[in-house]
Amino acid sequence: AGKQCVKSEQQRGPCGLVECVDHGLFLSGILPEQGMDKAQASGIALDQTCAISDAMTMLYRLDARAAAIAAHFGARAAADDPWAGGHIAPGHFAPVITSGREFVAGPRGDGQPRRMVPRQWGVPPPASAGETGRGVLTVRNRESPFWIGKLRNSEFRCLVPATSFMEWGKGTDREGRRRQCRFSLSDQPLFAFAGVWVDSEVPSFALLTCEANAALRHEGREAMPAILPPSPGAWQQWLTGEWNRAQDLLAPYSSSLIQVS
Repeated sequence: AGKQCVKSEQQRGPCGLVECVDHGLFLSGILPEQGMDKAQASGIALDQTCAISDAMTMLYRLDARAAAIAAHFGARAAADDPWAGGHIAPGHFAPVITSGREFVAGPRGDGQPRRMVPRQWGVPPPASAGETGRGVLTVRNRESPFWIGKLRNSEFRCLVPATSFMEWGKGTDREGRRRQCRFSLSDQPLFAFAGVWVDSEVPSFALLTCEANAALRHEGREAMPAILPPSPGAWQQWLTGEWNRAQDLLAPYSSSLIQVS
């Protein structure tokens, strides 16, 4: 992780996605407005020809209103929070739940409440990655110097609410396009990804990943976003617990509870 990334150590797809081999980071440019308009109409936010998207979750949905999300996770939300449900693509703002201070991470006081706040999906990469204006979407190497300090400090861990997520599947559809698989959970209509946020110029977050379960391996995936159990105790452990225990939550979700459409 000490090397400086060079062009030969990166792979780039036509939609602007980059995999930084040295840091185990996935970087994504913000999609053009024209492309996003088309994506919103079709429910897809990415160039289907981009091979780099094979390795990561590139779109998820949160089909619930702000008040319902906050109530479900025992958090406080602003009375005027505008979130009404929809999809989240790289570079978009989405609700996340923290248990630290509202803006800058620091020692939490006794009885610190959970807060639901907007954060941008995509953390600014390290300078050595050689990329500007592109956000890191997922955490693959938890021991990377870029991540480990933030993960050990529970102030920076967060819950990322979702109702489903999209991955590319094997094969093509009837029109010869790559299959898009939407994954949801039978036991959690509304669930939480394990996330980490960064107090950058624009507060942002990334998703933790883990080994793929059987359902995702069947679709050719090697990794999946880490989904937390449907337990207030698990949510609290991720938000406030010591890292050596919190990281035990980063395990493949049971395939028997995964629904694919």
